[in-house]
Amino acid sequence: MATVDVKILKHHKKADGTYNVKIRVTHKREKKYFDTPHFVTERQLTTKLTIKDPFVRKIVNKLLDDYRLRISHLGEKLDLFTADSLRDYLRDKNQIIDFIKFSKGYIQDLIKDNRNGSAKTMQTVVLSLIDYFQRDALSPMEIDEQMLTRYEKYLRGVREITRLNQFNKPVTRKVKGMSDAGIHNHLRDLRVLFKAAMKFYNKPRIGDNPIPYCPFDNYRIVDAPETRKRNLSVEQIIRIRDFKAVPGSRSELARDLFMLSFYMCGMNAVDLFSLKKGNIVNGRVEYNRAKTKGRRKDRAFISIKLIKPAELLMSKYLGVLKLRYSNFENLDRAVNEGMKIVCKSLKMSPITFYWARHSFASLARNKCRMTKDDVAMALNHIDSSNKVTDIYIEKDWSIVDDVQKAVLTLLTSIAKTNAEEAKMCNQSSATPILNFVVVKSVIANNGNPH
Repeated sequence: MATVDVKILKHHKKADGTYNVKIRVTHKREKKYFDTPHFVTERQLTTKLTIKDPFVRKIVNKLLDDYRLRISHLGEKLDLFTADSLRDYLRDKNQIIDFIKFSKGYIQDLIKDNRNGSAKTMQTVVLSLIDYFQRDALSPMEIDEQMLTRYEKYLRGVREITRLNQFNKPVTRKVKGMSDAGIHNHLRDLRVLFKAAMKFYNKPRIGDNPIPYCPFDNYRIVDAPETRKRNLSVEQIIRIRDFKAVPGSRSELARDLFMLSFYMCGMNAVDLFSLKKGNIVNGRVEYNRAKTKGRRKDRAFISIKLIKPAELLMSKYLGVLKLRYSNFENLDRAVNEGMKIVCKSLKMSPITFYWARHSFASLARNKCRMTKDDVAMALNHIDSSNKVTDIYIEKDWSIVDDVQKAVLTLLTSIAKTNAEEAKMCNQSSATPILNFVVVKSVIANNGNPH
């Protein structure tokens, strides 16, 4: 049987001479405590640290009666509780849930797990909710199907937003309405936050569900339009590789990191940013992919061979990126600005750094005819349908080496062919001039070539 009573802890005396009135929960021979919002002074206590003030005793006794009633209502479900979980249940039963506060905590957890990309998009959702409701506290019960309909209309319209700039000063600007793709991603992230809150606060095992339903179960999020394929031809990759950039410029940075990603099986920019000398082991780059390491049992570990062209670039940038840029976001902006310069100079349609990863995968599958499973392994993807099988199979990184080698061989062979064709064209264009010189010489010598 669980019991609750009041406890004043002598060693918890505060600097102002007061004591917090604590509730002690005893269950399964364990004792756990939690604070109340009430404080007493020594004048309100007996020498044995029990409350003698009649007003405070009345308040505290009412609290105890409420907690005892809750325990009684649990009935046989009480056996499911530990002392810790019962303490938390009693303490949080009447807690007012602030969805904004919860979401901010969720985002901080993402950042701790180095899932900065997800954290950034979730932060956009939270700021938009604050803009929409014009307050920074929100009950999850205010988010229903009707609200989502109005909210989507709001997101599709032109609106003013105020954000802090790099100097921590508020700046107001107009933003255009979101497209179907933007709406899809935004509401998808809001759904993730909402379901995370339900999982955190609801305890269906004991019938305690302060967030009783998910509005997204009855609200259809607009489908995302098919995205433009982010694949480059081998010839386009070669043009980027051979682009003449100004030393030390953003375009040089973009060109080099784009090719380094391509050589290293589509390695992400955030992983390039975080690499250290310790990640280079016996001629291989070994690391945990930042995007998914917090969601996988294998911590998204991968080992990739440091081939010659990649080695030159790696030695150029390893450990330097963190000295040049304070965080990955700044590097990401610089690289994509540099890619704009590269594309404009080469008269190519605009692309981003991430195209290196997509292009590597497409060329490996479509041109080199590598299997989808092998390409997935090179990209450090996981096949959820084969999780059980993966337990039995030891990873063989030579498979990744084969995919990498096939793509590099394709790149090298086409570059060589293009160079030979260009050389032949140059020779061909010089031939008429040579013939003209020979004919002129023959005529000058009365038909004799000498």
